[in-house]
This record gives sequence, C-alpha cells and structure tokens, in this order.
Amino acid sequence: MKSFEWTNPASVSEAVKMLTVTSGDIDEAPRPIAGGQDLLTTMKDYTSRPVRVVNLKNIRGLNKITVNSRGLTIGALVTLSELEEHAGVRTSFPGLAEAAHSIATPQIRNLGTVGGNLCQRPRCWYFRLEEVNCLKKGGSACYAANGENKYNAIIGGGPSYIVHPSDLAPMLLALGASVTVVGAKGKRSIPLDKFFTLPSEGNIRRENVLKNEEIITEILVPSSPVAAHSTYLKFKERESLDFALASAAVAVQLGDNREVKDARIVLGGVAPIPWRVPAAEKFVIGKSLTPAVLAETAKIALAEAKPLEKNAYKVPLAQTLVRRALAKAGSV
Repeated sequence: MKSFEWTNPASVSEAVKMLTVTSGDIDEAPRPIAGGQDLLTTMKDYTSRPVRVVNLKNIRGLNKITVNSRGLTIGALVTLSELEEHAGVRTSFPGLAEAAHSIATPQIRNLGTVGGNLCQRPRCWYFRLEEVNCLKKGGSACYAANGENKYNAIIGGGPSYIVHPSDLAPMLLALGASVTVVGAKGKRSIPLDKFFTLPSEGNIRRENVLKNEEIITEILVPSSPVAAHSTYLKFKERESLDFALASAAVAVQLGDNREVKDARIVLGGVAPIPWRVPAAEKFVIGKSLTPAVLAETAKIALAEAKPLEKNAYKVPLAQTLVRRALAKAGSV
C-alpha cells in the first residue's frame, strides 16, 4: 500500500475541499472512506493509490434512516446492518432489507455503508491484479473478453466486461431511487438510472457519473405501490462472503384480480451496471403470474444476453432468478 495523508473533515463542505484536485493521475486522486471495505482492498493491491484519504465518519447527519409518507431517506453512512434491521425498511421496502442481508458477512455489514456499496469498484480479477494493466486501469485490452470470464458480463459488455458488484443498486433502481450528491459546484440529485455508466458510454476508468470531489450524502426512495411487493434474490457460489453470479430485484403492484398493474425488474451480476429490463416489464403488465407467464417474462429479460466463452451458464441462472423473484413478489 502506498503511503497517504489521512484527514478528518467535520462537514460535507470540508470533505469536498479535501477531495478536490485540479490534475494528476485518476488513481492517485484523494478518495473518501467510510466503512473502508472496498477502498482498503483496492489500496492494498495498488488498484488505487490515493495521496489523501478523507474520512467521512466524523460528519454528523449522514447516518440516519427516515421512513414517512413520502418514502425512505437513507444517509450515505448508514451501515448495511442498520438498513437490513430497520423495522420501517423491513415492513415497507422488504426487497431492500433482503438485498442488504445478502451482502457478505455480519462483520462486513456492520462496517460497510450504503454509499460505499453503491460506489464500490469492480471485482474482475484482471482489474484487481496489481501486475495486470487492463483496459479499466488505462491499458489497451480487456483480458476478460478472451480470457477467464466466468464471472464477467453477458449483457451490456464491451469494450470492458466488468459486472457491477453492488447488491443494493439493483433493488434501489427497481424502487425508483435517486442519490443526492454534493460537490464543489453544490448539490444535485441524480436518478439511479442515470448514475451508473456503461464502459461504452462513460469514462471507462469509472463506473458512475460522480466527479472526484463529489460524495453521496443520501439516497431517496419514493413511496410507491410496488415497494411493499418487492424482493431480491441472489445466487452466489459460497453461502457467505461472496458476490452475485446473478441476481434479480423485482417490485410489482397487483390489481384486484391479482393481475400485474406495474412491474420493475432489474438484473444484477450480469452487466457493467444494474440492468433494468423494460421489455420484460411491459410483457408481464396486465397478466396473472402463471408459470407460463413467468417463464416467458424470464426469457424476455435475458433476450439481450451475449455470453462470453465461459459464462453462458448465467443466462439460465438469471432466468430462474427472475422467474422465482416474480413469483415471490406476486405472492406477498
């Protein structure tokens, strides 16, 4: 790990000033730290080499959860355990509590924060290996494209085939969430569907639209009829301490005859961003969740998949998760 300066701002404005840089290597720019579950690992393998680490834990007011008639407000420093265990979240936004519970181990959830989970870096082993200068790190090639790609993207990939590692992101996207961001130019609100960027569309060195000096202060989830009928299902190789091979975040609203009035379906673990599937949502609206409808919806959800050599298994896996998540959400 490269040596660095440690700072402890007492306010968001102080943190923004400490994060502001005018030039230099993106990997050496100052970085914020909260729980540190992701940043410290990237520093240990030299994926990031910040000259300054800005500790956000002393900033008051960023660790609160509020549930009211307008929806849910989550401070960026709320821990994953706090989110998972909050009674209001479990009652009104059950899929979000399930997503938080699915992350890693209790020890990590006690430290990891909501803001950090949304902003964590990819887990592709080429990106994480210190000796490999892949496309994400400023090199000329994505080695996963023709190499060991068991865990990489089957949708939306290219020129980099990372998958987004967050479990909260797919569920928050399904719930229509937005993030409040503060930077040198003030505060702005960003819908979550505009926050993450594909490698082919944004800065390939980044995964979201945050500027270096910007930090997330809170996440807003609007009150919605679909929120109470939400669920998150995830498949991972190990029961504990593992990331999703594939996941499905689903939220539905049912009519008086149990037909689907509204549906949100977002895939995780299969694309460089949380991947919403509007064609599948459109298909299921107005229909009852029969086995045939569930199967066709799942098929449509993965219609855009273009697997690499070693990850075609993700297609039937993700289809199964979509089918089961829809059935579960529809039975609540």
